[in-house]
Amino acid sequence: MISNCSRITLFVLLIAGFCPAVAQDMRDISAKVFVHADAQLRRSILELGDSLRFPRATNPDGAWKTIPITDWTSGFFPGCLWHMYEYSKDPHFRSAAERWTEKLEPMQYFIDNHDIGFMIFNSYGNGYRLTGNPAYRRVVLQAARTAVKRFNPRVGCIKSWDNPKWEYPVIVDNMMNLELLFWAVQNGADSSLYRIAMSHAERTMKNHFRPDGSTFHVISYDSTEGRVIGGYTAQGYSDSSTWSRGQAWAVYGFTMAYRFTRDSRFLHTAQRAAGYFIDNLPADHVPYWDFKAPGIPNEPRDASAAAIAACGLLELSTYTEDKPHSQRLFATAESILRSLASAPYSSAGSPSRGITLHSVTSKPANAEVDVTLIYADYYFLEALLKHRRMSASR
Repeated sequence: MISNCSRITLFVLLIAGFCPAVAQDMRDISAKVFVHADAQLRRSILELGDSLRFPRATNPDGAWKTIPITDWTSGFFPGCLWHMYEYSKDPHFRSAAERWTEKLEPMQYFIDNHDIGFMIFNSYGNGYRLTGNPAYRRVVLQAARTAVKRFNPRVGCIKSWDNPKWEYPVIVDNMMNLELLFWAVQNGADSSLYRIAMSHAERTMKNHFRPDGSTFHVISYDSTEGRVIGGYTAQGYSDSSTWSRGQAWAVYGFTMAYRFTRDSRFLHTAQRAAGYFIDNLPADHVPYWDFKAPGIPNEPRDASAAAIAACGLLELSTYTEDKPHSQRLFATAESILRSLASAPYSSAGSPSRGITLHSVTSKPANAEVDVTLIYADYYFLEALLKHRRMSASR
């Protein structure tokens, strides 16, 4: 039997593969999103002014709730500005991106948690990619050297949090921060960083995944012997459920690891994670905050999980040799982008200062539920840029 979700995916695959008008339609959708993003980001730049605080989530009135540079999300706003500059080549956005990026310079030495990759690579990393500024490269390399200070060779992983609830917690999100290390080695850092990144990815691959391809959010290790104490959640429904954004981090994180290493184990792991994610999507391809949330279909969606997964699925489709499977990955990502670009997920016509609506940070903690999140916007713009590049070469 083919599920309703699979039928929808198959239909989108067929029309996307054989109808040029559909491809043009997607380009038009993307262009409209960037027009909207241009207006929203300009407004945010004006309203935020010269503040040293960064936007993270929207308040009920639509204005940004802001955070200090030490928050894990601080790199996403400058990253959005870099995405907008990449699309438009408008010097206004380059200037703003440089200004907001350079506010984060102290974070290259940040050791309080694992999130230095999100802070620095999304800001300075994008800035270096688009401008070649050697000062940006130096900051990224220093951040990579800082990140590995949280590595315990007995565990084989970089410690995520200093949280007394768990002895040595490693969260699936941390896969994304390995990009900082892999890139640094390619750009002059010591090869020991590559070995650390490989060790972390291998341990995550072994211990975070269940037989069906779903993931634990948190694995707690014994810091002396390196053994697994157990699998848990911090932001999902339960220890045995699958937090949708965590699953999206796994899809994108292992796809990225394969990009740098060409290790077939990581490709297979990314495909397993993607299979679970796709097979459990609702009809509009935007997941609920947890795939096993008890009140589905009356549960909040998480546009941030959708946007992150879309980035991973698009890239993963280019590495997957089986053509029908590759097309399924691409078509699902495209369906996600179509949903995020339209009601009810687009912020057009709403008071939100962001680009997307309906994301969730942590429903168990009642933290930022059904709001705009800056990282949803970041990955949505990234996915649209990827899609445009891929479509141009198809």
